[in-house]
Amino acid sequence: MDVRLAKRTQGITPFYVMELLRRAKQLEALGKDVIHMEIGEPDFATQQAIVEAGVNQLKTGAVKYTPAAGLPELREKISGFYQQRYSVTVDKKRIFVTPGASGAFLLALGASLNPGEELLMADPCYPCNSNFIKLFDGKARTIPVDASSRYQLTAAHIKQHWTKTTKGVLIASPSNPTGTLIAPAQLEQAVHTVNELGGCFYSDEIYHGLVYGEHATTALAFSDNVFVINSFSKYFGMTGWRVGWLIVPEEFVDATEKLAQNIFIATATHSQYAALAAFDPHTLDELERRRAEFEKRRDFLYEALLRLGFEIPIKPDGAFYIYANCSRFTDDSYQFALDLLEAEGLAITPGKDFGINEANHYIRFAYTTSIDRMAVAMQRLERFIKR
Repeated sequence: MDVRLAKRTQGITPFYVMELLRRAKQLEALGKDVIHMEIGEPDFATQQAIVEAGVNQLKTGAVKYTPAAGLPELREKISGFYQQRYSVTVDKKRIFVTPGASGAFLLALGASLNPGEELLMADPCYPCNSNFIKLFDGKARTIPVDASSRYQLTAAHIKQHWTKTTKGVLIASPSNPTGTLIAPAQLEQAVHTVNELGGCFYSDEIYHGLVYGEHATTALAFSDNVFVINSFSKYFGMTGWRVGWLIVPEEFVDATEKLAQNIFIATATHSQYAALAAFDPHTLDELERRRAEFEKRRDFLYEALLRLGFEIPIKPDGAFYIYANCSRFTDDSYQFALDLLEAEGLAITPGKDFGINEANHYIRFAYTTSIDRMAVAMQRLERFIKR
């Protein structure tokens, strides 16, 4: 390794699915039909009112920096959204508009995490979160979880694994890759436990809105002393616009603003104006129709995978993923995914992207394509496993 490289880069793990995606693109370039169920990106186009709001701002020519914390109007809209959807009051000064949820994580961890401190996280979990922690020379301590806790950390987990170097806990609900929600009572106990231990609680809520059945509960319902990360990418369908938000405890407002000023200066102006339209009633009505379509896709894929012999202990509550046990067919889910892509043109994500907890026995399927395409995908998958 080049001695000029920072040592921290050695601890940053790659996305294994990117190798699969690279190969999928090569196969498509050769004329092969590939069905993509590996990428966590909604296949719906950005809602037209959102696009028009962004375009109209660009047409004014006044695409200048906004305040580092974000457009005041957008921060006000987000505050109102929490009051309307969750009956929670959030002072807009605690809200920071960021370049996607990734920007929110950078601000939250930059303002709170010291070198050598650790955060507790579930395994399986979204891999970037561990890498964000490593970027700040912290330690991601992953705790194996299973269906008994709905693949979520509990207050008991937190108490058992808390050490003198633990800074806090990160919980994602709905989670990636399992799609499970943490029960409100379980979330409340976790928040209170971390507060009692004097730590920081980080709540990844980027899949809120994409929930089927019971509504997701925000950590803000139980305490103002939490960091909440959210995004316009998933429910609002604005992945490429790169706009998200972070809510911080009041004591972190000044420090977070200083970081935003220096790291980002500001989130893209036209994206922020576009996001304003995301809260319009007609836009929300359309997003709810899309949510209903995702629910239909979940039900279709869940039943199809069970029929083929995959084990799914818990039907996902939200997001757009199913994390399926494939041990009936393989002891190496990564090789299984590679071979499936080559043989059948079906791209999926191996479990090793999400941790080490039985990762070789699990595969994530994203239902971000139509039911018609998924039906073809299941035919290909069945043909593959019968060989």
